Amino acid sequence: MDGKTKKRKERHDHIHNKYMEKLERRKKRKKLEKELGENAPPKQVPKTLETLRTPDETFVQEGDEEIQKDEEEDEWANYYKEEVTPKLMITTCQNPNKATKKFVRELRSVWPTAKFYPRKNKRIKFLTKLAIKKNYTDLMIITEQHKEPYNMIISHLPHGPTAFFRISGVILRKDLEEPAAPTTHVPELNLKNFTTRLGRRVSRMLRSMFPIAPNLKGRSIATFHNQRDFVFFRLHRYIFDSLEAVRIQEIGPRFTLRLKNLLNGLFDTKNGEYEWAYHKKEMGGKDRRMFNL
Repeated sequence: MDGKTKKRKERHDHIHNKYMEKLERRKKRKKLEKELGENAPPKQVPKTLETLRTPDETFVQEGDEEIQKDEEEDEWANYYKEEVTPKLMITTCQNPNKATKKFVRELRSVWPTAKFYPRKNKRIKFLTKLAIKKNYTDLMIITEQHKEPYNMIISHLPHGPTAFFRISGVILRKDLEEPAAPTTHVPELNLKNFTTRLGRRVSRMLRSMFPIAPNLKGRSIATFHNQRDFVFFRLHRYIFDSLEAVRIQEIGPRFTLRLKNLLNGLFDTKNGEYEWAYHKKEMGGKDRRMFNL
C-alpha cells in the first residue's frame, strides 16, 4: 500500500468512526427521551453561524408594542386589515433570454393571480405608472445577466418601497426529481427567521403579495426561509398517505434571494432615497456572524 492510498484509507476510517459515534449518541438520546418523556433534558443547540450570530440592536422581540404600532401605519397596513386585495404584475428586462422567460413562467405558478406584461421597449417608470393606473398593488421585474435571471425588483404600489434582490440557485420544475404538478390554488405561507426590523419589513412585503386566505384545497405551501441573509424559496404540496402519515412533494421552482437595497418610494435609482443598502464594510466586514434580516 503506497503512502497516498494509506492516507486516503486513514481519512476514510476517521470520517466513518466519527459518523458512527454521532449515530450512537443519537440513538442513546432518543432512547433516553423515550424513557424520561417530558423530563428528558432539552436538546443542545448546535453551534452554527446562525445560532452564534452577533447580537443586533434591531432584533425584534415578540409582542414589541413599538413595532406593532409602526406596522399598523406602514405601507402594507391596508393589506393586513384586508382593505385591499393583492394584484401583482410581472415583467422582465427588455429582450429577455429564454431562461428568464421560463423562470417568469414558473413564477406565475407561485403567484397564481399574477399577470404577465411583456416589457418590449417600455421604461420601468412607464410600467410603474401603467400598473398604478390598472390598480395593481405590486410590480415585479426580473432582469438578467449572462442570459440568466439575475435581479428581482419588487415595487409596492402606489407609493413604495422598492426592494432589489439578487437571484441565485434557480432550479426549474423540469430539473427537479419527480416534481408535483402546479395548480392555480393560492398556497399557504411560511416565512421563517426574519428577526430584525429590516427582516420584518421584507417579510411583510413578501407576504402582502399573496391573498390573505390560502386555498386549502390545493394543499400547497410556499416557504421563504431566511438563513444568514439568504432567503431560500421552496413550494411544496402536502400528500396524505393516511390520517397519520403526511409527506411533502416539491412543486418548484427553487431559487434564492439576497436583499441588495430597499428604496423609499417607487423605482428611482438616481434620485431615490435608500432606506437600506448593503455595504460590506458597514455590514460587519469580515464578521461572518453578523446578519441584517
